[in-house]
Amino acid sequence: MIVIEGVVGVGKSSLMRIIAENDYEAFEEPVVDNPILDKFYYDRERYAFPLQVFFLNKRFEHIKQAKDVSKAVMDRSIYGDAIFARMLNLSKEMSDEEFQTYTELLANMLEHVHVPKLMVYLEISVDEAMRRIKKRGRDYELVVEREYWQKLNDEYRAYFDNYDLSPILKINVDNLDFENNPEDRKVVLAQIQEKLNTL
Repeated sequence: MIVIEGVVGVGKSSLMRIIAENDYEAFEEPVVDNPILDKFYYDRERYAFPLQVFFLNKRFEHIKQAKDVSKAVMDRSIYGDAIFARMLNLSKEMSDEEFQTYTELLANMLEHVHVPKLMVYLEISVDEAMRRIKKRGRDYELVVEREYWQKLNDEYRAYFDNYDLSPILKINVDNLDFENNPEDRKVVLAQIQEKLNTL
């Protein structure tokens, strides 16, 4: 199982689909059929906790299914999800009681999942992430202030600087367009394969 992590707009889904072309089964992030996500961006305090529980439940389901597949790849995971919950708690958009409930639920779930064979963390600058978010054009993402994206990026970097649950590969993608540029795609896939060969 390969897990791809990184902030919003970094290219997780695109890389997952590229890897899936090499006989990996893809487990997509539950964004499209998510009844809470767009509401959350307009009223974060009201929808923070239900959204995080929704994601946690779906990711738990995915990671359980992935263990029965010989080669699985997923964009985002039950691990990186905790970054959002912590950030929402720090900003007081998720109460301490809600965050404690979320944390206990996550801890219980982690006792029942297999760790990834490889965690791929895609690093990106805030400005480049925002450029890609704007290009993608999801309305509910465009209303978000820069300060939120900055905090999110800081939290991601801190989390993955200390991540030790499985092997990890960090790739800075500020100047890489692996979705549209075949050479960039080769570079990224070669790095992933090289890391897998050492495990």
